[in-house]
Amino acid sequence: MFKSFLFFSIFRAFYGAGILIVTWFLATETENPLWVSVLFLLASMIFSRLLFRFIKRFRKDTDESN
Repeated sequence: MFKSFLFFSIFRAFYGAGILIVTWFLATETENPLWVSVLFLLASMIFSRLLFRFIKRFRKDTDESN
């Protein structure tokens, strides 16, 4: 259980930092309206949940086969 928590924390840290950098770029360096950044954050939230669910399922399948 500790390994899963550690993996989740590392995943969130790197993914979150990347999302914040991209959002900052969208908000400051482009001429897009503010709602584009908000939509990007919402989409990344949904995508990160789906991606992590896929990773957990993949790790569970590989652990069971070993």
